[in-house]
Amino acid sequence: MTNPGDTVEVVTSDKTFSGTLMPNAETDAVVLKLDSGYNLGIAKDKVKSVKTISARKERKETFEKVVAKKGLPTIAILHTGGTIASKVDYETGGVSTRFEPDELLAMFPELQGIANIKSTFITQMFSEDMRFAHYPLMCDAVRKEVEAGVDGIIIAHGTDTFGYSLAALGFALKDLPIPVILVGAQRSSDRGSSDATLNLLSAAYFIAESDFSGVAGCMHETVNDTTCLLLPCGNTRKMHSSRRDAFKVVNGKPIARVDFEKKQVTFMSEYVTRDESRKLIVKDGFEQKVGILKFYPNLMPEQILSFKGFAGVVIEGTGLGQGPVSEPNKWCKGNDANFSALKKLIDSGTIVVMCTQTIFGRVHMHVYSPARRLLSIGIISGEDMLSETAFIKLAWLLGNYSDVEQIKRLLVTNLRGEINEREILDDYGLG
Repeated sequence: MTNPGDTVEVVTSDKTFSGTLMPNAETDAVVLKLDSGYNLGIAKDKVKSVKTISARKERKETFEKVVAKKGLPTIAILHTGGTIASKVDYETGGVSTRFEPDELLAMFPELQGIANIKSTFITQMFSEDMRFAHYPLMCDAVRKEVEAGVDGIIIAHGTDTFGYSLAALGFALKDLPIPVILVGAQRSSDRGSSDATLNLLSAAYFIAESDFSGVAGCMHETVNDTTCLLLPCGNTRKMHSSRRDAFKVVNGKPIARVDFEKKQVTFMSEYVTRDESRKLIVKDGFEQKVGILKFYPNLMPEQILSFKGFAGVVIEGTGLGQGPVSEPNKWCKGNDANFSALKKLIDSGTIVVMCTQTIFGRVHMHVYSPARRLLSIGIISGEDMLSETAFIKLAWLLGNYSDVEQIKRLLVTNLRGEINEREILDDYGLG
């Protein structure tokens, strides 16, 4: 019987392969870690035999105990996902996740010269599984570390819903006296092309060397290992599924650039400075029944009415905030029913906010008649908010405030940099 971590010989109809057997529950293949370091997948229906050459050897890693250094700031690292602090053990074929300070410092030894590290486990998960229930867990962990007197906090987080959590913590944590920096990795730390090390070190260096306070993200600026950007909580979006420079600021500018090799922090926009006397206010309620509806050709009223009973809905409208709600010719039949469905939804008590699906730019709902019709039934203009940010903001407002008029007023008020008073002309494009 073979087990992950065993050195095996796999015989197929035309070739023989040898390597370390890797765990694989996702595909119908035998996966080997070759001596070259690359993985090889072999379809099981092509495998004639698998022979164990040598069984895996269990080994216990030991790490040098870390002693706090005088004069260095203290940074708490909170873990919600394992990519940034995990690696493949090529002898066992398994993935091990490092949470203890001495283990983290063994993986990222440069941290020892930046700060004294604390480490706390919140949860271990892929970020696509994130739910609103996780936001209060993160907020409570932050509160405890602030009360303990740390100088800054890093939250290790998956990249898929990184922007959502960035916005959620930005709204939920008010008057932070210290920085709280979300850090992710597009590529796991066992890969030579991993971005985990630079992102983590840049975040720690930024905390140690700057006077910034508040919530921000820290990710690669380019595909190269040169600089990282500190990203604002109100308008940051994942723009690419795999590139290391996937995260961009929409309708705004980054907070700062960190060049870790040159030991430089360059601020690029205004920010709130630290103040130890500032008292953290945590409002971590999030209404569960909030959704996002995208407008597109041939939208059906039944799709709109599927949100009946929801407390709030964010619409991704076309262009300046339009949608299929008019019948200028006979082939548009059905669009009036969409308008009626939206009115019925709003009349039932659902708060509906309009954002644009163009990503960059803002809605201007007084320009075209379809948008003016939507305004007339109570749809709220989302200005230049990202739909993801508007979704989180609406859920947060509904979870912490009961007065409907106050919620509507705060929706269109810039609270965390999510709304610009006027359109920014020099931020368009992905570089």
